[in-house]
Amino acid sequence: MDRSIAIVGLGYVGLPVAVAFGKKHPVIGFDINIKRIDTLKSGIDYTNEVESADLKEAQIEFTADARKLKESDFIIVSVPTPIDKHNQPDLSPLLKASETVGANLQKGSIVVYESTVYPGATEDNCVPVLEKASGLVCGKDFFVGYSPERINPGDKIHTFTNITKVVSGQTPEVLDIVADVYASVVAAGVYKASSIKVAEAAKVIENTQRDVNIALMNELALIFDRIGIDTAEVLEAAGTKWNFLKFTPGLVGGHCIGVDPYYLTHKAEMVGHHPEVILAGRRINDDVGRFVATSLVKKLIKLNLPIQEVRVTVLGLTFKENVPDLRNSKVIDVIRELQEYGIEVQVADTQADTEEAVREYGVSLTAYDELLPAEAVVLAVSHHEYIEAGWMQFEHLLKQGEGIVIDIKSALDKESKPNKIDLWRL
Repeated sequence: MDRSIAIVGLGYVGLPVAVAFGKKHPVIGFDINIKRIDTLKSGIDYTNEVESADLKEAQIEFTADARKLKESDFIIVSVPTPIDKHNQPDLSPLLKASETVGANLQKGSIVVYESTVYPGATEDNCVPVLEKASGLVCGKDFFVGYSPERINPGDKIHTFTNITKVVSGQTPEVLDIVADVYASVVAAGVYKASSIKVAEAAKVIENTQRDVNIALMNELALIFDRIGIDTAEVLEAAGTKWNFLKFTPGLVGGHCIGVDPYYLTHKAEMVGHHPEVILAGRRINDDVGRFVATSLVKKLIKLNLPIQEVRVTVLGLTFKENVPDLRNSKVIDVIRELQEYGIEVQVADTQADTEEAVREYGVSLTAYDELLPAEAVVLAVSHHEYIEAGWMQFEHLLKQGEGIVIDIKSALDKESKPNKIDLWRL
Protein backbone atom coordinates (compact mmCIF):
# COMPACT_ATOMS: atom_id res chain seq x y z
CA MET A 1 0.00 0.00 0.00
CA ASP A 2 1.81 3.09 -1.28
CA ARG A 3 -0.89 5.71 -0.77
CA SER A 4 -0.61 8.69 1.59
CA ILE A 5 -3.78 8.78 3.68
CA ALA A 6 -5.77 11.66 5.15
CA ILE A 7 -9.00 11.50 7.10
CA VAL A 8 -11.39 14.46 6.93
CA GLY A 9 -13.68 14.59 9.95
CA LEU A 10 -12.53 13.08 13.26
CA GLY A 11 -15.79 12.29 14.96
CA TYR A 12 -17.33 8.95 15.97
CA VAL A 13 -16.57 7.53 12.51
CA GLY A 14 -13.45 9.33 11.35
CA LEU A 15 -11.30 8.93 14.44
CA PRO A 16 -11.50 5.11 14.66
CA VAL A 17 -10.71 4.99 10.94
CA ALA A 18 -7.72 7.31 11.42
CA VAL A 19 -6.42 5.28 14.36
CA ALA A 20 -6.76 1.98 12.50
CA PHE A 21 -4.76 3.33 9.57
CA GLY A 22 -2.39 5.23 11.86
CA LYS A 23 -1.27 2.02 13.53
CA LYS A 24 0.15 0.82 10.20
CA HIS A 25 0.70 3.94 8.10
CA PRO A 26 1.39 7.65 8.71
CA VAL A 27 -1.94 9.50 8.56
CA ILE A 28 -3.10 13.11 8.46
CA GLY A 29 -6.18 13.66 10.61
CA PHE A 30 -8.06 16.84 9.69
CA ASP A 31 -11.00 18.46 11.44
CA ILE A 32 -12.30 22.04 11.45
CA ASN A 33 -13.02 21.83 15.20
CA ILE A 34 -9.97 23.34 16.93
CA LYS A 35 -11.04 21.99 20.34
CA ARG A 36 -11.28 18.52 18.86
CA ILE A 37 -7.79 18.76 17.38
CA ASP A 38 -6.29 20.11 20.62
CA THR A 39 -7.81 17.37 22.79
CA LEU A 40 -6.73 14.65 20.36
CA LYS A 41 -3.20 16.03 20.37
CA SER A 42 -3.23 15.72 24.15
CA GLY A 43 -4.31 12.09 23.85
CA ILE A 44 -7.96 12.53 24.80
CA ASP A 45 -10.98 11.37 22.80
CA TYR A 46 -14.04 12.90 24.44
CA THR A 47 -16.34 10.66 22.38
CA ASN A 48 -14.88 7.68 24.29
CA GLU A 49 -14.57 5.66 21.10
CA VAL A 50 -10.78 5.40 21.18
CA GLU A 51 -8.56 4.70 24.19
CA SER A 52 -5.64 7.01 24.97
CA ALA A 53 -3.16 4.14 24.48
CA ASP A 54 -4.47 3.58 20.94
CA LEU A 55 -4.20 7.29 20.17
CA LYS A 56 -0.57 7.29 21.27
CA GLU A 57 0.21 4.20 19.22
CA ALA A 58 -1.20 5.63 15.99
CA GLN A 59 0.94 7.75 13.67
CA ILE A 60 -1.55 10.58 13.17
CA GLU A 61 -0.74 14.21 12.52
CA PHE A 62 -3.80 16.00 13.88
CA THR A 63 -4.44 19.33 12.19
CA ALA A 64 -7.03 21.99 11.44
CA ASP A 65 -4.91 23.29 8.56
CA ALA A 66 -6.58 22.12 5.34
CA ARG A 67 -3.40 22.75 3.37
CA LYS A 68 -1.93 19.61 4.94
CA LEU A 69 -4.33 17.61 2.76
CA LYS A 70 -2.09 18.42 -0.20
CA GLU A 71 0.38 15.89 1.20
CA SER A 72 -2.11 13.04 0.69
CA ASP A 73 -3.36 11.23 -2.39
CA PHE A 74 -5.97 9.02 -0.66
CA ILE A 75 -8.50 11.15 1.23
CA ILE A 76 -11.30 9.62 3.27
CA VAL A 77 -14.24 11.92 4.05
CA SER A 78 -16.16 11.05 7.23
CA VAL A 79 -18.37 13.99 8.10
CA PRO A 80 -21.96 13.96 9.40
CA THR A 81 -24.97 13.94 7.08
CA PRO A 82 -27.84 15.17 9.28
CA ILE A 83 -31.42 16.08 8.45
CA ASP A 84 -33.06 19.49 8.80
CA LYS A 85 -36.17 20.39 10.76
CA HIS A 86 -38.31 19.21 7.84
CA ASN A 87 -36.60 15.79 7.84
CA GLN A 88 -34.86 16.58 4.57
CA PRO A 89 -31.22 15.59 3.96
CA ASP A 90 -28.74 18.31 4.91
CA LEU A 91 -25.70 17.80 2.72
CA SER A 92 -24.05 21.08 3.70
CA PRO A 93 -21.33 19.51 5.94
CA LEU A 94 -20.52 17.04 3.18
CA LEU A 95 -20.41 19.68 0.46
CA LYS A 96 -18.28 22.03 2.58
CA ALA A 97 -15.88 19.17 3.26
CA SER A 98 -15.81 18.44 -0.47
CA GLU A 99 -14.97 22.07 -1.16
CA THR A 100 -12.12 21.95 1.37
CA VAL A 101 -10.79 18.73 -0.12
CA GLY A 102 -11.13 20.05 -3.66
CA ALA A 103 -9.18 23.19 -2.85
CA ASN A 104 -6.27 21.00 -1.74
CA LEU A 105 -6.60 18.13 -4.20
CA GLN A 106 -3.60 16.86 -6.11
CA LYS A 107 -3.65 15.10 -9.49
CA GLY A 108 -3.89 11.34 -9.22
CA SER A 109 -5.68 11.45 -5.87
CA ILE A 110 -8.59 9.25 -4.83
CA VAL A 111 -11.33 10.67 -2.63
CA VAL A 112 -13.40 8.08 -0.76
CA TYR A 113 -16.60 9.09 1.00
CA GLU A 114 -17.81 7.25 4.09
CA SER A 115 -20.64 9.64 4.98
CA THR A 116 -24.12 8.12 4.72
CA VAL A 117 -25.95 9.47 1.67
CA TYR A 118 -28.67 8.46 -0.77
CA PRO A 119 -27.66 6.57 -3.94
CA GLY A 120 -26.09 8.94 -6.42
CA ALA A 121 -25.01 11.67 -3.99
CA THR A 122 -21.28 11.00 -4.32
CA GLU A 123 -21.25 11.35 -8.08
CA ASP A 124 -24.09 13.85 -8.51
CA ASN A 125 -23.49 16.17 -5.56
CA CYS A 126 -19.92 15.78 -4.33
CA VAL A 127 -17.99 15.36 -7.57
CA PRO A 128 -19.10 18.73 -9.07
CA VAL A 129 -17.93 20.49 -5.89
CA LEU A 130 -14.58 18.71 -6.00
CA GLU A 131 -14.13 19.65 -9.66
CA LYS A 132 -15.07 23.29 -9.16
CA ALA A 133 -12.82 23.76 -6.11
CA SER A 134 -9.85 21.95 -7.64
CA GLY A 135 -10.12 22.91 -11.30
CA LEU A 136 -9.49 19.23 -12.04
CA VAL A 137 -11.58 16.73 -13.98
CA CYS A 138 -13.00 13.71 -12.17
CA GLY A 139 -12.24 10.45 -13.94
CA LYS A 140 -9.16 11.95 -15.53
CA ASP A 141 -7.21 14.00 -12.97
CA PHE A 142 -8.65 12.43 -9.81
CA PHE A 143 -11.08 9.67 -8.88
CA VAL A 144 -13.73 8.92 -6.26
CA GLY A 145 -14.92 5.93 -4.32
CA TYR A 146 -17.42 5.14 -1.58
CA SER A 147 -17.09 2.89 1.45
CA PRO A 148 -20.01 2.98 3.90
CA GLU A 149 -19.13 3.37 7.56
CA ARG A 150 -20.30 0.70 9.97
CA ILE A 151 -19.17 2.18 13.26
CA ASN A 152 -21.52 1.43 16.15
CA PRO A 153 -20.86 4.03 18.91
CA GLY A 154 -20.10 2.45 22.26
CA ASP A 155 -19.60 -1.03 20.74
CA LYS A 156 -16.17 -2.38 21.63
CA ILE A 157 -16.75 -5.71 19.87
CA HIS A 158 -17.89 -4.71 16.37
CA THR A 159 -15.10 -2.26 15.59
CA PHE A 160 -13.70 -0.82 12.37
CA THR A 161 -11.06 -3.50 11.84
CA ASN A 162 -13.27 -6.55 12.43
CA ILE A 163 -16.34 -5.61 10.38
CA THR A 164 -16.40 -6.50 6.67
CA LYS A 165 -15.75 -3.29 4.73
CA VAL A 166 -17.87 -2.63 1.66
CA VAL A 167 -15.86 -0.70 -0.93
CA SER A 168 -16.57 0.78 -4.34
CA GLY A 169 -14.72 2.77 -6.95
CA GLN A 170 -15.32 4.88 -10.02
CA THR A 171 -13.51 2.39 -12.24
CA PRO A 172 -12.37 -1.24 -11.78
CA GLU A 173 -8.81 0.00 -11.34
CA VAL A 174 -9.82 2.52 -8.68
CA LEU A 175 -11.90 -0.14 -6.95
CA ASP A 176 -8.85 -2.38 -6.69
CA ILE A 177 -6.81 0.43 -5.13
CA VAL A 178 -9.56 1.32 -2.66
CA ALA A 179 -9.94 -2.34 -1.74
CA ASP A 180 -6.20 -2.77 -1.21
CA VAL A 181 -5.95 0.31 0.99
CA TYR A 182 -8.77 -0.78 3.29
CA ALA A 183 -7.65 -4.41 3.27
CA SER A 184 -4.33 -3.28 4.71
CA VAL A 185 -6.06 -2.52 8.03
CA VAL A 186 -9.44 -4.30 8.04
CA ALA A 187 -8.85 -7.83 9.31
CA ALA A 188 -12.40 -8.91 8.43
CA GLY A 189 -11.72 -8.26 4.77
CA VAL A 190 -13.42 -6.16 2.10
CA TYR A 191 -16.43 -6.67 -0.14
CA LYS A 192 -16.25 -5.10 -3.60
CA ALA A 193 -19.58 -3.53 -4.54
CA SER A 194 -20.36 -3.35 -8.26
CA SER A 195 -20.77 0.43 -8.24
CA ILE A 196 -20.69 3.48 -6.03
CA LYS A 197 -24.50 3.70 -6.09
CA VAL A 198 -24.82 0.10 -4.92
CA ALA A 199 -22.47 0.79 -1.98
CA GLU A 200 -24.39 3.95 -1.08
CA ALA A 201 -27.69 2.07 -1.21
CA ALA A 202 -26.33 -0.82 0.85
CA LYS A 203 -25.43 1.55 3.65
CA VAL A 204 -28.69 3.46 3.74
CA ILE A 205 -30.83 0.30 3.81
CA GLU A 206 -28.87 -1.23 6.71
CA ASN A 207 -30.30 1.30 9.13
CA THR A 208 -33.62 1.59 7.30
CA GLN A 209 -34.17 -2.13 7.89
CA ARG A 210 -33.47 -1.73 11.60
CA ASP A 211 -35.71 1.33 11.79
CA VAL A 212 -38.68 -0.49 10.26
CA ASN A 213 -38.21 -3.50 12.53
CA ILE A 214 -38.00 -1.34 15.64
CA ALA A 215 -41.11 0.52 14.46
CA LEU A 216 -42.96 -2.81 14.43
CA MET A 217 -41.83 -3.45 18.01
CA ASN A 218 -42.95 0.04 19.05
CA GLU A 219 -46.35 -0.46 17.45
CA LEU A 220 -46.67 -3.80 19.25
CA ALA A 221 -45.82 -1.99 22.49
CA LEU A 222 -48.70 0.43 21.86
CA ILE A 223 -51.07 -2.48 21.28
CA PHE A 224 -49.91 -4.55 24.26
CA ASP A 225 -50.13 -1.52 26.54
CA ARG A 226 -53.83 -1.26 25.73
CA ILE A 227 -54.33 -4.98 26.19
CA GLY A 228 -52.53 -4.83 29.51
CA ILE A 229 -49.65 -7.24 28.90
CA ASP A 230 -45.90 -6.71 29.18
CA THR A 231 -44.18 -6.27 25.80
CA ALA A 232 -40.83 -7.56 27.05
CA GLU A 233 -42.47 -10.75 28.28
CA VAL A 234 -44.23 -11.24 24.94
CA LEU A 235 -40.98 -10.78 23.02
CA GLU A 236 -39.14 -13.15 25.34
CA ALA A 237 -41.72 -15.84 24.68
CA ALA A 238 -41.75 -15.23 20.92
CA GLY A 239 -37.96 -15.22 20.88
CA THR A 240 -37.86 -18.93 21.68
CA LYS A 241 -38.66 -19.58 18.01
CA TRP A 242 -35.46 -20.04 16.04
CA ASN A 243 -36.21 -17.53 13.29
CA PHE A 244 -37.83 -14.77 15.35
CA LEU A 245 -35.90 -11.52 14.91
CA LYS A 246 -34.94 -10.14 18.31
CA PHE A 247 -35.69 -6.43 18.03
CA THR A 248 -36.99 -4.42 20.98
CA PRO A 249 -39.06 -1.23 21.32
CA GLY A 250 -37.50 2.06 22.35
CA LEU A 251 -36.63 5.63 21.51
CA VAL A 252 -35.05 5.77 18.05
CA GLY A 253 -32.64 8.68 17.84
CA GLY A 254 -29.00 9.22 17.02
CA HIS A 255 -27.35 10.06 13.73
CA CYS A 256 -28.01 6.74 11.99
CA ILE A 257 -31.26 4.83 12.49
CA GLY A 258 -33.35 7.93 13.07
CA VAL A 259 -31.80 9.81 10.15
CA ASP A 260 -30.70 7.49 7.34
CA PRO A 261 -34.19 6.38 6.27
CA TYR A 262 -35.02 9.98 5.38
CA TYR A 263 -32.13 9.97 2.89
CA LEU A 264 -33.62 6.95 1.17
CA THR A 265 -37.17 8.32 1.17
CA HIS A 266 -35.89 11.63 -0.20
CA LYS A 267 -34.26 9.84 -3.14
CA ALA A 268 -37.33 7.64 -3.61
CA GLU A 269 -39.55 10.68 -4.01
CA MET A 270 -37.02 12.25 -6.38
CA VAL A 271 -37.53 9.30 -8.71
CA GLY A 272 -41.32 9.32 -8.34
CA HIS A 273 -42.02 6.73 -5.65
CA HIS A 274 -43.77 7.46 -2.36
CA PRO A 275 -42.28 5.07 0.23
CA GLU A 276 -45.17 4.09 2.49
CA VAL A 277 -43.65 1.42 4.76
CA ILE A 278 -40.47 3.36 5.55
CA LEU A 279 -42.28 6.62 6.31
CA ALA A 280 -44.89 4.80 8.41
CA GLY A 281 -42.07 3.35 10.48
CA ARG A 282 -40.53 6.78 10.90
CA ARG A 283 -43.84 8.25 12.11
CA ILE A 284 -44.26 5.49 14.69
CA ASN A 285 -40.72 5.81 16.00
CA ASP A 286 -40.80 9.59 16.12
CA ASP A 287 -43.92 9.48 18.33
CA VAL A 288 -42.61 7.10 20.98
CA GLY A 289 -41.32 9.87 23.26
CA ARG A 290 -44.79 11.41 23.45
CA PHE A 291 -46.34 8.02 24.20
CA VAL A 292 -43.92 7.42 27.07
CA ALA A 293 -44.64 10.85 28.57
CA THR A 294 -48.41 10.58 28.29
CA SER A 295 -48.34 7.07 29.77
CA LEU A 296 -46.54 8.48 32.81
CA VAL A 297 -49.00 11.35 33.10
CA LYS A 298 -51.91 8.90 33.08
CA LYS A 299 -50.32 6.93 35.93
CA LEU A 300 -49.80 10.13 37.93
CA ILE A 301 -53.44 11.11 37.42
CA LYS A 302 -54.62 7.67 38.57
CA LEU A 303 -52.65 8.22 41.78
CA ASN A 304 -54.52 11.53 42.29
CA LEU A 305 -51.26 13.49 42.20
CA PRO A 306 -51.57 17.19 41.25
CA ILE A 307 -49.68 17.22 37.94
CA GLN A 308 -48.27 20.73 38.24
CA GLU A 309 -46.83 19.94 41.67
CA VAL A 310 -45.11 16.76 40.55
CA ARG A 311 -41.37 16.34 40.03
CA VAL A 312 -40.04 13.79 37.54
CA THR A 313 -36.43 12.69 37.22
CA VAL A 314 -35.12 11.62 33.81
CA LEU A 315 -32.00 9.46 33.85
CA GLY A 316 -30.08 9.74 30.61
CA LEU A 317 -30.15 12.24 27.74
CA THR A 318 -27.76 10.76 25.17
CA PHE A 319 -29.18 8.91 22.16
CA LYS A 320 -28.05 5.49 23.43
CA GLU A 321 -26.49 3.82 26.42
CA ASN A 322 -22.85 4.27 27.43
CA VAL A 323 -21.99 6.94 24.86
CA PRO A 324 -21.79 10.74 25.31
CA ASP A 325 -23.36 11.49 21.91
CA LEU A 326 -26.39 13.80 22.22
CA ARG A 327 -27.15 14.18 18.53
CA ASN A 328 -30.80 13.63 17.66
CA SER A 329 -31.62 12.17 21.07
CA LYS A 330 -35.32 11.39 21.40
CA VAL A 331 -35.20 11.64 25.19
CA ILE A 332 -35.81 15.34 24.69
CA ASP A 333 -39.27 14.45 23.33
CA VAL A 334 -40.15 12.84 26.67
CA ILE A 335 -38.81 15.82 28.60
CA ARG A 336 -40.62 18.46 26.55
CA GLU A 337 -43.91 16.57 26.60
CA LEU A 338 -43.78 16.31 30.39
CA GLN A 339 -42.96 20.00 30.65
CA GLU A 340 -45.97 20.77 28.46
CA TYR A 341 -48.11 19.37 31.28
CA GLY A 342 -46.42 21.74 33.73
CA ILE A 343 -44.37 18.99 35.36
CA GLU A 344 -41.01 19.89 36.91
CA VAL A 345 -38.37 17.78 35.17
CA GLN A 346 -34.80 17.29 36.36
CA VAL A 347 -32.35 15.50 34.09
CA ALA A 348 -29.14 13.66 34.89
CA ASP A 349 -26.68 11.92 32.60
CA THR A 350 -23.38 10.32 33.60
CA GLN A 351 -22.03 10.42 30.04
CA ALA A 352 -23.22 13.68 28.48
CA ASP A 353 -21.32 16.96 28.37
CA THR A 354 -23.20 19.60 30.39
CA GLU A 355 -22.36 22.48 28.06
CA GLU A 356 -23.45 20.51 25.00
CA ALA A 357 -26.75 19.60 26.68
CA VAL A 358 -27.51 23.30 27.16
CA ARG A 359 -26.37 24.18 23.66
CA GLU A 360 -28.27 21.40 21.90
CA TYR A 361 -31.48 21.25 23.90
CA GLY A 362 -31.48 24.01 26.51
CA VAL A 363 -31.35 21.32 29.21
CA SER A 364 -29.39 21.98 32.40
CA LEU A 365 -28.12 18.66 33.68
CA THR A 366 -28.22 17.93 37.41
CA ALA A 367 -25.46 15.88 39.00
CA TYR A 368 -26.74 12.43 39.94
CA ASP A 369 -25.89 12.93 43.63
CA GLU A 370 -27.74 16.25 43.69
CA LEU A 371 -31.06 15.01 42.31
CA LEU A 372 -34.04 15.87 44.51
CA PRO A 373 -36.48 13.09 45.44
CA ALA A 374 -39.25 12.80 42.84
CA GLU A 375 -42.66 11.21 42.41
CA ALA A 376 -41.46 9.38 39.29
CA VAL A 377 -38.23 8.41 37.57
CA VAL A 378 -37.82 7.77 33.86
CA LEU A 379 -34.90 5.46 33.12
CA ALA A 380 -34.55 6.80 29.58
CA VAL A 381 -31.01 5.66 28.77
CA SER A 382 -29.59 2.48 30.27
CA HIS A 383 -26.08 3.71 31.11
CA HIS A 384 -24.19 1.01 33.01
CA GLU A 385 -24.01 3.20 36.12
CA TYR A 386 -27.81 3.19 36.42
CA ILE A 387 -28.09 -0.54 35.76
CA GLU A 388 -25.40 -1.37 38.30
CA ALA A 389 -27.14 0.80 40.90
CA GLY A 390 -30.29 -1.25 40.32
CA TRP A 391 -33.45 -0.87 42.37
CA MET A 392 -31.57 0.42 45.42
CA GLN A 393 -31.01 3.82 43.78
CA PHE A 394 -34.73 4.57 43.91
CA GLU A 395 -34.60 4.70 47.70
CA HIS A 396 -33.21 8.21 47.31
CA LEU A 397 -34.40 9.06 43.79
CA LEU A 398 -38.06 8.61 44.77
CA LYS A 399 -39.80 10.30 47.71
CA GLN A 400 -39.69 7.84 50.61
CA GLY A 401 -38.43 5.32 48.07
CA GLU A 402 -41.94 4.99 46.72
CA GLY A 403 -43.35 5.98 43.34
CA ILE A 404 -43.37 5.31 39.60
CA VAL A 405 -40.43 4.02 37.57
CA ILE A 406 -40.60 4.16 33.77
CA ASP A 407 -38.07 1.66 32.40
CA ILE A 408 -38.13 2.40 28.66
CA LYS A 409 -35.71 -0.35 27.60
CA SER A 410 -36.80 -2.94 30.21
CA ALA A 411 -33.24 -2.87 31.51
CA LEU A 412 -33.99 -3.53 35.19
CA ASP A 413 -34.86 -6.97 36.53
CA LYS A 414 -38.62 -6.97 36.93
CA GLU A 415 -38.64 -9.97 39.28
CA SER A 416 -36.60 -8.17 41.96
CA LYS A 417 -38.66 -4.95 41.87
CA PRO A 418 -39.63 -3.61 45.34
CA ASN A 419 -43.38 -3.74 46.01
CA LYS A 420 -43.58 -0.03 46.68
CA ILE A 421 -42.45 0.81 43.13
CA ASP A 422 -45.05 1.06 40.36
CA LEU A 423 -43.18 -0.12 37.24
CA TRP A 424 -44.09 0.69 33.62
CA ARG A 425 -42.09 -0.67 30.68
CA LEU A 426 -42.41 0.17 27.00
